[in-house]
Amino acid sequence: MLSRVAGLVVPLLGRLDVTTDAAGGPATGSIVIANHTSLSDPAIVLAALRRLGTEPVVLAAAGLWRIPVLRRVLTREGHIPVHRHDPRAAQAVRDARAALAAGRTVLLTPLGGLPPGSPPREPPPRRFHPGLYHLARSTGAPVVPLGQAGAPAVVSGPPVRQVAGLLTAPLRRPRLCVHVGEPLYLGRGRDEALDAARTALTRAWCVAARRLDARSHRPAP
Repeated sequence: MLSRVAGLVVPLLGRLDVTTDAAGGPATGSIVIANHTSLSDPAIVLAALRRLGTEPVVLAAAGLWRIPVLRRVLTREGHIPVHRHDPRAAQAVRDARAALAAGRTVLLTPLGGLPPGSPPREPPPRRFHPGLYHLARSTGAPVVPLGQAGAPAVVSGPPVRQVAGLLTAPLRRPRLCVHVGEPLYLGRGRDEALDAARTALTRAWCVAARRLDARSHRPAP
């Protein structure tokens, strides 16, 4: 349901542009990692993946499960709550392993929350949390980097600005660029593996950002 709703709503808010390095979308049983720059980018990522034929299980902030209606939808569809800075955080990795074993594709943001502040330009991916490494090494699943750019044009900044951006997006129709890179398998060393994954995600983000800037006639980062 979340993927279907995103696939319907996102094209109304902006012009979604999806490119890939490989033919088709992520293979079944992959771990898709995405950068996170706005409250709107989860929907953009889901819409892009649905266009590529993928409807993933999402690891999302546990606070979303406090919303009664949304909690029922998230639980019914098998999405996974992440309790950050909490002993229950390890359960998210176990649940993600089970989803991969069942043949599902898993989507997560290894950077955690949004970047601090409201920079005028979208920052590159920050240092990753180690949960991605533990999940990939324990399952052998390929990691697929997905870079997205343009989401802050839909929603960003303080709450009033977020609401204004969402309400005016159908009129402004900002361009939203997503690029999916080649899959990779993480090595044995944790730091080296996370650096490799971060490099791959940064490359995918750069492709998306350059496409966005080229179409917006702005200098690329």
